[in-house]
Amino acid sequence: MLAPFKDQLFAYPAVLGLDDGGRRVTVDYRSQRDINERDEVPERRVKRAYIDLAPRRSQQDLLVATEVARVPHIAVGTLQNARFIVIYLYGQGGNRKQGMNDYTFGGNFNRIKNLAYRNGGLYLTTDFSDFGDTGARQVASLISFYATSSPRAPIYVACGSMGGGICWRLADDPDVAPRLGGLMLLGSHWDEGFLSSRAFAGRVPVFFGHGSDDTVFPVAQQERFFRSILAKAPDYPVRFVRFETGSHGTPIRMTDWRDTLNWMNSVR
Repeated sequence: MLAPFKDQLFAYPAVLGLDDGGRRVTVDYRSQRDINERDEVPERRVKRAYIDLAPRRSQQDLLVATEVARVPHIAVGTLQNARFIVIYLYGQGGNRKQGMNDYTFGGNFNRIKNLAYRNGGLYLTTDFSDFGDTGARQVASLISFYATSSPRAPIYVACGSMGGGICWRLADDPDVAPRLGGLMLLGSHWDEGFLSSRAFAGRVPVFFGHGSDDTVFPVAQQERFFRSILAKAPDYPVRFVRFETGSHGTPIRMTDWRDTLNWMNSVR
């Protein structure tokens, strides 16, 4: 689905281990290499080689009045008849601008912007009022708005940290779940309700990215939930990437967008 873009710079470092039939991958992560040597200003500005600002030509800060609320959001890429749609949902303390910042998180948001822009896709970030039912309704209404303009586009929702609360609610939304191409949980939490959701019944692919030293959501808890999915459905399309020594924000910096989205597209 997605053509290569700076793959050598964003590919995972060495794989340290494969478990659960290859579905759980342990990746070598080192802050000295993956932050200090990658960033011009650590955690603030990535080196120029990692970014390409061409997507800014199509970037728009927009406001849509849906049947639920007025939803401020930012869009990059194709607004009509997009091949696919990716929406990023931030965690506590974030806003719609976080997922559009070209320079933070090692340039990884710039990469997904380029992947959407260069492959006929649409990338969205949005504000929402909370991580519960109200916020989920707002996000669902935005998804429905753009899905109407791109009816054939699979929709991939990436949720950072507390944003996972919305991911899990969307998984059982009767309007959104059938449109989902995949869910990405980036340093996020678990929800046993997913095992009885519409998305689970529809075999929507799920990706977990987690740092082994995450002190907000312990990796062991998320790994247990990952294995509970396999226990209920051994052939379920789920993948877990563990960044060894990584912290809470590491998956947002290190997750390989192209590899993950192409995998989801291949198994859905």
